[in-house]
Amino acid sequence: MHGPQPPAVHHDALDDAFDDGLDRPHEECGVVGIHASPTAPVDVARNLFFCLYALQHRGQESAGICTRDDSGFHLHKGMGLVSQVFREETLKPLVGREGVGHNRYSTTGANNEANVQPFVIQTLHGPIAVCHNGNVTNAATLRERLMSHGIGFVSTSDTEVITQHLARPFEGASRDEPRWADRLGRLMDEAEGAFSLVVMTEDGLYAMRDPLGLRPLCLGHLRGENRAIDAYLAVSESSALLTVGAKYLREVRPGEIVRLDDDGIHTVRDPADHAPRDPALCVFEYVYFARPDSKMDDQTIHVVRQRMGRRLAEEAPADCDVVLGV
Repeated sequence: MHGPQPPAVHHDALDDAFDDGLDRPHEECGVVGIHASPTAPVDVARNLFFCLYALQHRGQESAGICTRDDSGFHLHKGMGLVSQVFREETLKPLVGREGVGHNRYSTTGANNEANVQPFVIQTLHGPIAVCHNGNVTNAATLRERLMSHGIGFVSTSDTEVITQHLARPFEGASRDEPRWADRLGRLMDEAEGAFSLVVMTEDGLYAMRDPLGLRPLCLGHLRGENRAIDAYLAVSESSALLTVGAKYLREVRPGEIVRLDDDGIHTVRDPADHAPRDPALCVFEYVYFARPDSKMDDQTIHVVRQRMGRRLAEEAPADCDVVLGV
């Protein structure tokens, strides 16, 4: 591999027409968002690369990174593994102190270049970049509603539906006040299914999780040598934080929207104010999807899998010599 090498890990439906028909899980993706302090020497693109590398198990079909500086958004994405899509020459132009990244298994939408994330579009209120893990089950309905207002699409992905939904006219929004938090709240109210998102705009980085918490999303921070906080991160799994030396803080709560900026991490939509529902993290995160060294619901995945094995032995004993994970 000619690109940057990963450091050692330290442990402390839209429509059936878009289904590729492969017999494999169709629910995984990895998302990452980083907001760095204006005075911190943080290479955002490189840290995004390492986080995506740590989340490679969540998506091996494509990868992408979009960063932002005062001159605008900078995007590179393509088909293949993280190490195939990114080289030193493709990371170098990805400048800025804020960025989002994604690696993909195709959920809604075919496995092709048109569906590679992040989705980046220009809006009346500036560009936005969206990375999505999950499957919006009423994407076809939302797509038809947007198309009835003259909005076109270039892909079959439900992530583009999310992106266009965020960009569409919003009552009370002006050019000077796009109200991104309110737009994300409207998406929360209208979308159904699983959606853990990181969304980058010109005025900040947002992270949100659907009201059921079907897919994971957690928060962390990266401290510099002087112990000051150099960056705030939102990632699919805590193992990605370990890879770049960041500290795990907490999970994004089901139904919560947070903003990451120079002043820290702020809840801009509290699920307690919006008829909270019982969380329903997909059990396959524990069984199969997540890395063993990740933590979800304050439990290490490896420990949960060991407990599952013990319970299986109690409920379905077998005459055997060796028991091992699959």
